Amino acid sequence: MQTRDEALEELRTMFRNVLADSAAGGSHTRISRGRGYVDGYMRALLDLGIASRAELLQLVASERERADGPALRTIDCGASL
Repeated sequence: MQTRDEALEELRTMFRNVLADSAAGGSHTRISRGRGYVDGYMRALLDLGIASRAELLQLVASERERADGPALRTIDCGASL
């Protein structure tokens, strides 16, 4: 039986793999299957009371930021588009 921290680290690893496959241009089938595994794992963590929705959202946000940088960037208004 996994501890709570081990379960969340497993989810983090699974999500990192999906993001890496997507960034590397992996096949749609592989990425979709990975996303399905992540979604199912998150649902199980919620149903078992291991993690809250807010905790899972924070985990996803932090992994997306780690992979792609911050969601918000400073824009120079003087630059032409």
